[in-house]
Amino acid sequence: MTSLAPDTDIRVLAVSVDESRLSVDLMDGRSISVPLAWYPRLANATPEERAHWEVAGGGYGIHWPDIDEDLSTEGLLRGARAPQPHTPAEQPA
Repeated sequence: MTSLAPDTDIRVLAVSVDESRLSVDLMDGRSISVPLAWYPRLANATPEERAHWEVAGGGYGIHWPDIDEDLSTEGLLRGARAPQPHTPAEQPA
Protein backbone atom coordinates (compact mmCIF):
# COMPACT_ATOMS: atom_id res chain seq x y z
CA MET A 1 0.00 0.00 0.00
CA THR A 2 1.33 3.42 -0.89
CA SER A 3 0.84 6.55 1.16
CA LEU A 4 -0.66 9.72 -0.25
CA ALA A 5 1.49 11.77 2.13
CA PRO A 6 4.51 13.21 0.33
CA ASP A 7 7.98 12.56 1.64
CA THR A 8 9.22 15.63 3.43
CA ASP A 9 12.74 16.57 4.34
CA ILE A 10 12.95 19.96 6.01
CA ARG A 11 16.72 20.00 6.25
CA VAL A 12 18.50 23.07 4.86
CA LEU A 13 19.83 22.86 1.32
CA ALA A 14 20.63 26.54 0.62
CA VAL A 15 20.14 29.98 2.17
CA SER A 16 20.01 33.41 0.60
CA VAL A 17 19.46 36.78 2.20
CA ASP A 18 18.92 40.07 0.39
CA GLU A 19 17.91 43.51 1.64
CA SER A 20 14.29 42.49 2.28
CA ARG A 21 13.93 38.68 2.39
CA LEU A 22 15.38 35.52 3.89
CA SER A 23 14.94 32.52 1.60
CA VAL A 24 15.71 28.93 2.52
CA ASP A 25 15.64 26.00 0.11
CA LEU A 26 14.80 22.67 1.73
CA MET A 27 16.05 19.22 0.79
CA ASP A 28 12.55 18.14 -0.31
CA GLY A 29 12.39 20.86 -2.97
CA ARG A 30 10.32 23.42 -1.09
CA SER A 31 11.46 26.99 -0.46
CA ILE A 32 10.58 29.25 2.45
CA SER A 33 10.75 33.02 2.00
CA VAL A 34 10.05 35.43 4.85
CA PRO A 35 10.48 39.17 5.42
CA LEU A 36 13.94 40.01 6.73
CA ALA A 37 12.30 42.46 9.15
CA TRP A 38 11.10 39.44 11.17
CA TYR A 39 14.71 38.88 12.27
CA PRO A 40 16.30 42.17 13.43
CA ARG A 41 19.79 40.71 13.89
CA LEU A 42 19.84 39.64 10.26
CA ALA A 43 18.19 42.85 9.09
CA ASN A 44 20.86 44.92 10.86
CA ALA A 45 23.78 42.74 9.73
CA THR A 46 26.08 43.58 6.86
CA PRO A 47 25.71 41.69 3.57
CA GLU A 48 28.95 39.87 4.41
CA GLU A 49 27.63 38.78 7.83
CA ARG A 50 24.37 37.60 6.25
CA ALA A 51 26.25 35.59 3.63
CA HIS A 52 28.33 33.78 6.29
CA TRP A 53 25.92 31.07 7.47
CA GLU A 54 26.32 27.45 8.49
CA VAL A 55 23.96 24.49 8.55
CA ALA A 56 23.33 23.58 12.20
CA GLY A 57 21.26 21.18 14.28
CA GLY A 58 21.74 18.14 12.08
CA GLY A 59 20.57 20.08 9.04
CA TYR A 60 17.42 21.48 10.63
CA GLY A 61 18.88 24.85 11.56
CA ILE A 62 20.88 27.78 10.27
CA HIS A 63 23.57 29.57 12.27
CA TRP A 64 25.15 32.95 11.47
CA PRO A 65 28.34 32.93 13.60
CA ASP A 66 29.23 36.60 13.02
CA ILE A 67 25.97 37.81 14.60
CA ASP A 68 25.15 34.80 16.81
CA GLU A 69 21.77 34.20 15.16
CA ASP A 70 20.13 30.78 14.95
CA LEU A 71 16.94 29.84 13.13
CA SER A 72 15.27 26.46 12.61
CA THR A 73 13.46 25.28 9.54
CA GLU A 74 10.58 24.21 11.77
CA GLY A 75 10.26 27.75 13.12
CA LEU A 76 10.45 29.23 9.63
CA LEU A 77 7.71 26.88 8.43
CA ARG A 78 5.54 27.91 11.41
CA GLY A 79 6.10 31.59 10.63
CA ALA A 80 7.83 32.20 13.96
CA ARG A 81 9.36 35.66 14.22
CA ALA A 82 12.23 36.68 16.47
CA PRO A 83 11.06 37.62 19.98
CA GLN A 84 10.55 41.35 20.34
CA PRO A 85 12.07 43.08 23.36
CA HIS A 86 9.60 44.60 25.79
CA THR A 87 9.81 48.28 26.56
CA PRO A 88 9.58 49.24 30.25
CA ALA A 89 6.02 50.57 29.74
CA GLU A 90 4.89 47.14 28.46
CA GLN A 91 6.17 45.12 31.42
CA PRO A 92 3.65 44.17 34.08
CA ALA A 93 3.74 46.05 37.36
